[in-house]
Amino acid sequence: MKITVCELADSPDDFQKDWLSLVEHIRRERSDLVLLPEMPACPWFAARPAFDEQVWRQVVLIHDLFMVSLEGLAPATVLITRPIERDNQRVNQAFLWNQKLGYKPAHFKTYFPDEPGFFEAKWFHSTPRDFTSLDWGNIKIGFLICTELMFNEWARYYGRQGAHIIAVPRATEKVTVERWLIALRMAAIVAGAFVSSSNHVGLGPSGVNFGGAGAIISPEGEVLAVTSREQPFITVNINLHDAETAKKTYPRYVVE
Repeated sequence: MKITVCELADSPDDFQKDWLSLVEHIRRERSDLVLLPEMPACPWFAARPAFDEQVWRQVVLIHDLFMVSLEGLAPATVLITRPIERDNQRVNQAFLWNQKLGYKPAHFKTYFPDEPGFFEAKWFHSTPRDFTSLDWGNIKIGFLICTELMFNEWARYYGRQGAHIIAVPRATEKVTVERWLIALRMAAIVAGAFVSSSNHVGLGPSGVNFGGAGAIISPEGEVLAVTSREQPFITVNINLHDAETAKKTYPRYVVE
């Protein structure tokens, strides 16, 4: 199957240009699966150190309206996250979307940083831990939303569930690119799964300089592709059987 990762500009004007180019890329490559960055529809808002109700309402609305834009990526299936309210709590929800299934919720982000540029703990409520893989036909997909990637036990847990793909939508800085690539590779190794990741890129209104470097990693931890400003969208044809085979080999077979 063909899987696409990307880096999308955090500044609104550049984002629109990137989005139109991504739509063209998806149509040209005939991608089956597309992963978008963490909450991509508006500039990064969690750099604000205190929760702001008015800003929250705006970013929720922007992401609601952005759902229409996903039609431009059809017939590909899209993996994405967005801010929503659920049971009087503010949550970051990962979901799957395509024309046939529509909107299929998958996972709520559990772990949030609380530091300059990333005051997410002030903006979101943490939900009970639930890292159950999503079934998309015969394919199992797990989500690790940004910081969740740093909790390697959940990558292994997805592997135990038979996950073929672990999706890692990110909003991470340029100065930490190498750290995140290491974490992506380690997640693939412990899970025996393909790991895909997409990220914001560039200096946005928040002042955070995002690092791009969307990536696709093999079940053995091999870097298959990494995006750049010269190549912001990358599509790789992967063999899902490789993820099934990998789970029978070291270190996946080792009993906990």
